[in-house]
Amino acid sequence: MDAIFHGFLTLLNLFLIVGCCVVFTNAVEHLGKIYNLNEGAVGSILAAVGTALPETIVPLVAIIGAYFAHTDINVGKEIGIGAILGAPFLLSTLAMFVTGIAVVIFWKLGKRERKMNANYVVMFRDLKFFFFSYTLAIAAGFIPFKSVKYICAAALLAYYILYVFRTLNCSHSQCGEGAEVDELLFEKIFKKYNTFLVWLQVILSIAALICFAHMFVGQIRFFAELFNINPLVLSLILAPIATELPEKFNSVLWVSQKKDTLALGNITGAMVFQSCIPTAIGILMTPWVFGAESVINIILVYMSTILLFINLYRDKAFSAHILVTCGLFYLIYLVYILFDILG
Repeated sequence: MDAIFHGFLTLLNLFLIVGCCVVFTNAVEHLGKIYNLNEGAVGSILAAVGTALPETIVPLVAIIGAYFAHTDINVGKEIGIGAILGAPFLLSTLAMFVTGIAVVIFWKLGKRERKMNANYVVMFRDLKFFFFSYTLAIAAGFIPFKSVKYICAAALLAYYILYVFRTLNCSHSQCGEGAEVDELLFEKIFKKYNTFLVWLQVILSIAALICFAHMFVGQIRFFAELFNINPLVLSLILAPIATELPEKFNSVLWVSQKKDTLALGNITGAMVFQSCIPTAIGILMTPWVFGAESVINIILVYMSTILLFINLYRDKAFSAHILVTCGLFYLIYLVYILFDILG
């Protein structure tokens, strides 16, 4: 009976997360319009950071919560490291796969063309920043000196500030004009339109996203305990699936509206954020060393990223079938974890 009840709550959480994403994407587009931001900044910073908050909070809760709850601190740190590494892995594999599938489905339905029109400058910049920040974060895991690790953490924070500066200062001609926006949802409710109302919709939708994403994680924890899934699997695969849902749903919504720069920038911008901010926290608050499961995870992230780089360099654009192919790396990891559990 408990399993049925929690199954119902899981489905309810999914619907609520989708609803929050609709509200958030609507608000963030208006935010870009108000401040005259280029399309890359709207997708790669505003949308990416907003929807990255749930998965950023998960490792913090796991690590800090272990101290306050007086539970096994080592387990908390293990879950924290897994959640931090799991985020860019999910983004570069499963999130790309879902976006590619969405393009194919909407193309088959006649609602858009098959070719993706994401801005090349924005995509290449995001992937380049991600590759270097992720490499620095991973390199810190193999450095035995704490002082050098701390320098790496500080460098990652500075690197993200540089990324934000470069993104915001990119010209509209290079990074895209702001996309056309629909009527603000809160405008329909309050019968007026102003900057405060836009910010209110952004803040409330983010707060709701965080709340419902963590409720979803709670349901996953229930089923993980029910089926005796170990914490590392939970942190590397299950928890990030829940907390990455906003990025996936936002990208699907934008793909359906033919706003490919926003759809993909939402993912690639989140990849940059996840490789800088949460990893810096992980370096500072955990031993930041990697086991076999983490190393395999890292290798697959590099393989997926290199595949995206090759596609972008060759075609000057992402193609749906390449995004779908990224899902293969996620499947490989699932198979590896399954054999590891059975073994």
